Amino acid sequence: MLPDDTIDDFHDGFTRLRSDLDVPGEHPPDVLEAAEAAAIRPFDVVAPGAGAPGRWQHVDRTDREFITLDPASSTDLDQAFAIEMSSDDVILHYAIADVGWFVRPGDPIDHEAWNRGVTIYLPDGRAGLHPDRIAEDAGSLLPGSPKPAIVFTVRVASDGVVFLDGAERAMIRNRAKLAYPTVTPRDLPTTFPELSRRIEHAERERGADRIQWPEQEVVHADGGGFTLRFRPRNDAEQQNAAMSLASNMAIAEALWDARTGLFRTMPPIDERRIGRLRHTARAFGLEWPKGTSLGAFERSLPADDPRTSAFQLAIRRASGGASYTPFAEFEGDDGPPDGGVKDGRPWHAALAATYVHATAPLRRLADRYVVEATLAVANGREVPDEIDAAFAELPAAMRRGSTLANRVDRAAIDLAEAILLRGRVGETFDAVVTDEDDRGARIQICDPAVVTRTVARRVDPGDDIRVKLTAVDVGERSIEVERVG
Repeated sequence: MLPDDTIDDFHDGFTRLRSDLDVPGEHPPDVLEAAEAAAIRPFDVVAPGAGAPGRWQHVDRTDREFITLDPASSTDLDQAFAIEMSSDDVILHYAIADVGWFVRPGDPIDHEAWNRGVTIYLPDGRAGLHPDRIAEDAGSLLPGSPKPAIVFTVRVASDGVVFLDGAERAMIRNRAKLAYPTVTPRDLPTTFPELSRRIEHAERERGADRIQWPEQEVVHADGGGFTLRFRPRNDAEQQNAAMSLASNMAIAEALWDARTGLFRTMPPIDERRIGRLRHTARAFGLEWPKGTSLGAFERSLPADDPRTSAFQLAIRRASGGASYTPFAEFEGDDGPPDGGVKDGRPWHAALAATYVHATAPLRRLADRYVVEATLAVANGREVPDEIDAAFAELPAAMRRGSTLANRVDRAAIDLAEAILLRGRVGETFDAVVTDEDDRGARIQICDPAVVTRTVARRVDPGDDIRVKLTAVDVGERSIEVERVG
């Protein structure tokens, strides 16, 4: 472990962070060996219309114009898409990386994936769920050679209602790797914005409060050092998210009707947390009208304002968190204990819908199993026993992986805040009390956007206070403040 006085920059800090939190390192040799063998496994490709393909056969769809849209630096590409119109319906062909082809239940790659649960991202690298040979090479939907995928065909009606029309293993060819910062409308299918418009219309009709979290980036500051920057999602990124939402909702309905699956459930944000968010909004100088829902207020905020990004992160922290819930938990009278249920169905309160995770199997363990179950259901086959049995065990595995990923994410933000404030001990800052409990007052410093706690008597949520930064410990990724006014 690095002594505190050796942590001079983010690189040293992330080395310490990985050690402190036991972030997984390189994959074991047997996993790498299995990944290499899987990467060169021969495919059985059949022509379209040649009869019902077997479970492990891929239909040749290389003539379809698939493209990808991701962050510019991404190489683990889970999703490619092609869009067309059929009468008044938008038809989305959503190709998802066929991780199930490379990773079979019980093999070394599968065992290691169950230990990890998710890919963990840090600004200086990642701890991958799968070896790079699969995640960034053979299994990634990079342009060039044909790649194996599961293609979901989703029909989106004029009112935004979605329906899963079919699913198949297929070989596809990515025609272009587009990037959020540089993509133009001319690069995309003409129906791309229409699909997004329909999905967003349906969300408003359902009263959904879906929030698109901003990306928080560590960048070099003018004059040296580092700072935090919030990168709001642009229109293309928002529209891209609509495709995943449409597919995941259509898949969820198909699995629910088949009485199987693993659902993503989430209770609504409680009134206490809504009150805290109102105080946070005021700390940022954002006017939240009474009677306006959280989702409507968030959508009204200017995308290019850094205060919007900071407030969106506050929403993320206030969320009660989503859970993975197998179908079996909805067969009783009470439903799952986390409250993610409505009218006896799985319910994701932020989306106001029944929902699954199926579109990022390179990065999330559970998605691979949901994809395989959907592939069986859509083709009139029984869900394989090993897939169905996994649904009961996956919530615990995903909880472990997600908890570690969240701790790493929080620690990275704490590190950035400590480095950002390291030279400002003794300065005072404006803050707003957002909550109070037996651990003290939770406060939001207005500039920079830092959340911390302090001892403050006779204060109420919403009170304006002044605090002085009294200590910064970069090694421990911590700051201390005291009230001075």
